[in-house]
Amino acid sequence: MTKLWTTKLSLPVLLFLSACAAPEPPATETAPPPEAAAPTAEWAIAIHGGAGVISRDVDEEWKQAHRDALSEALTLGKDMLDEGAEGLDVVEQVIRVLEDSPLFNAGKGSVFTHDGKNELDAAIMDGRDLNCGAISGVTRVKNPISLARLVMTESRHVFFVREGAERFAEEMGVEKVDPEYYFVQRRWDALQKALDKEKQEEAEKHGTVGCVVLDRAGNLAAGTSTGGMTNKRFGRVGDVPVIGAGTYANNATVAVSCTGWGEKFIRNNVAHDVSARIEYKGLGVRQAAEEVIHGKLDEGDGGLIAVGAGGEIAMVFNSSGMFRGAADSNGRFEVGIWQDDDE
Repeated sequence: MTKLWTTKLSLPVLLFLSACAAPEPPATETAPPPEAAAPTAEWAIAIHGGAGVISRDVDEEWKQAHRDALSEALTLGKDMLDEGAEGLDVVEQVIRVLEDSPLFNAGKGSVFTHDGKNELDAAIMDGRDLNCGAISGVTRVKNPISLARLVMTESRHVFFVREGAERFAEEMGVEKVDPEYYFVQRRWDALQKALDKEKQEEAEKHGTVGCVVLDRAGNLAAGTSTGGMTNKRFGRVGDVPVIGAGTYANNATVAVSCTGWGEKFIRNNVAHDVSARIEYKGLGVRQAAEEVIHGKLDEGDGGLIAVGAGGEIAMVFNSSGMFRGAADSNGRFEVGIWQDDDE
């Protein structure tokens, strides 16, 4: 009887206690994420032709030749973007122009390995879906950037090297050339000098070409191409074809192309690190690039170009010079070589 009485009293007591309990605060809606910064340009492009020890003690003809080559490539990209071209098309075509120039360490102007050969690398990345393609160690492909794009679009893989990359090039019908095509006298002379000293020649350690783009559709793309470093040993691969190290693009953050001492850029995963600082720390494109180039790398290691999702352009380097150029839909158009050139 007592047990039943206790049970019957428990229910009203519990109801009373429940009624007296403090009401739960009304549910609040999750705060919306902060709005993205307003776009600064409808389209934007940055290019580079390598960073390193670039002496000012050169004649005006040499300076003008490099500025003209950069302007030619930048003009092509600007015109294509202004007409509404897709970012990937712009990246590929602009880099092809730079690869065809003997002035830069990519394609035609590639440096020589320790064995007196030319081994070329390239990578391209689509910021829409993180799709990418890369090749390394090719010796007969005229425009490696186009082969890298075919790896991305015509295979289920990301990275082909040496003989495999050459075989894929044949299957794709890519234009090939005899190894003599890559012979440039000053590159050969640089190899002889490096062989005599058995050490890298600083001016040839950092050569690369690259392009990053924001197109009118709001898509980012990045590409990079190189002949490596003078006197490099058998099988050496630098940062250029390593996605995240020398090349990276993500529509949510930034497109990046690097140039410098490849081993350093691989160890620090430089291109992706810039993207991560934008995504996770909320930094602007320039601030993120400067933190990585000046905060993680050593003086003289190289630089990078970057274009953000809103059209912000950064061209940052810690070496004495970097061949570079930038343009956007607001009328910006400039090329430069040294730190104090206008940006």
